[in-house]
This record gives sequence, C-alpha cells and structure tokens, in this order.
Amino acid sequence: MTAPLSVVTPSFAQGRFIERTIRSVLDQGIPGLDYVVVDGGSTDDTVAILRRYQDRLRFVSERDDGQAHAVNKGLAMTDAPVIGWLNSDDTYAPGALAAVLAFFEAHPEVDVVYGLAHHIDERDGVIEDYYTEAWNFERLQEVCFLCQPAVFFRRRVIDRFGALDAGLRYCMDYEYWIRLAQGGAVFALLPRLLAGSRLYAETKTLGARVKVHAEINTMLKRRLGRVPDRWLANYAHALIDDRGIARDDQPRFTYAVAWATLRAAVRWNHWPGRPLLALTSGWLRGAVSASLAARRRPGA
Repeated sequence: MTAPLSVVTPSFAQGRFIERTIRSVLDQGIPGLDYVVVDGGSTDDTVAILRRYQDRLRFVSERDDGQAHAVNKGLAMTDAPVIGWLNSDDTYAPGALAAVLAFFEAHPEVDVVYGLAHHIDERDGVIEDYYTEAWNFERLQEVCFLCQPAVFFRRRVIDRFGALDAGLRYCMDYEYWIRLAQGGAVFALLPRLLAGSRLYAETKTLGARVKVHAEINTMLKRRLGRVPDRWLANYAHALIDDRGIARDDQPRFTYAVAWATLRAAVRWNHWPGRPLLALTSGWLRGAVSASLAARRRPGA
C-alpha cells in the first residue's frame, strides 16, 4: 500500500539535532507515513540515533555528493504522492503534516504548498518569523519567501520537472522553486505554522554568506537571464560585511557597498541598468550629504 506522504531528511554529522528532527516527524501521528533519512556517512552519534528508530523509519548511511544529491537519493527511494523535505537540524510544527495533506486533498490543482515558519536557535527557541508572503512569481525572483522545510510538493512535480540540481551547494531549494514556477507549477500558501528552520553559526547559509550569494546570483543568471538588482545589492552587502567594514562606519561602508554592487552588476549582468545606477547614486548622495552635515555640527 502506497504511503500518503513521504518525508526525506538529508543528514551529515547532525547528531546533536537529528533526534529532535526525527521526533518532529514521527510525532505527527500520520498513519502509513514513509520517512527516509539519507545520511552521508556520519561518524558522530547520528547512526546510533537512527538505529533507535529503525522500526519507524528507513535510513542509509554512506558517502554522498552533498545535500542535493542526498535529497535526490531519498526521493528515488519513495513513491508517496506527497513529499516533504526536512533537513536534519530543522523541525516540523505539531499538526503540520495533517494540515498539508488536508490542503492538498481540498485543492487538487495545487502542485506545491508552502506555509509559515520560524527561525529557531540551537535550543529550539524562536528567533523570528521567516518572511513569507502570498504567491507571486515576480516577487519570488526578488525575495526567496518560501521557507524550505515548510514546502511540500506532489510527486507529479518530480515526474514533470525532475529532482534537485545536485551541482548546487547552497541554493538548490530556491533554484527548484524558480524552475517549477517557470514550468507552470501551481503554488499556494497555507497560512499556518508548518516548520522551524534552524539558524546557528555553523549553518551553511550563515557561515559562508559571500559564497551563498555568489551561487544564488549565478543560478539566477542561468534561470532568469539576468540577476535582479536586489540580489546584486545583497551580494555586495555580504561582501563588505565579510571584509569587516562596519555598517556604522559611514560614509566608508556606503561607498564600499555601492562600488561592490556596481562591480557585481558588471560581473553577472555585464553592465548596471539605469535603475541600479540611480539606486547607487542615491546611496552615494545620501552618504555625502550625511558626511557634510556631520562636519557642520558644533564640535565636529
């Protein structure tokens, strides 16, 4: 009998978090749930934890080629009509899976459903809400407002559009959402809390922000033909932060970000367009005005 839903968890050396991830899936109480963990050959206590739950999930532990490859491997091991992808340091909110299944049943035209999420810390405390908004593909090109662990999709999506791009290290989820949208997949927002996305110093997105933004820009260039100005500016801010120039070091920080944004435009788009030139010019004028005003203050 086919399971109603499959959840795939890619894992590597996440022994301190993975049991909380597992429990958040199994405690959903979904009859017939198919849960697959694809571990990359961890040498910490991950495998020992997985063995404790092997009567309620399936797992493999062997060397792989990264997160996207592990997810794809897990997808190939499943056959349920609805799929969730939950990383080994993230969690589902209570009742999330039942809500997703009910939504898909009520909306047969929807291919992808996404919900609300929190950023959580190492102790599961809520840091902030993940920024989410109603579906709009134009906005998605500017802002990734889908939180990956809060996204679920039908198997027909894989049959039609393929699996993740295993060549990507950081933005395989964002690329997938854009690829599906470009192909005509139907997205819908389920306005309830579905997941917690963990943020801590060792996460890939926080630990390598310049590399993350560079990969995003290269991906967007490939998928869209150009990189939106907002992502060029995001890359520039990450670059200048990485160089240790403090944001309150004005006007130096603004000058550096403006120059880095223009260089990024040349790198990915060959030349900055008029809107970006106007934006960076405004930054520079504002910085110059603020600097002059500071010099006029008494005691400056």
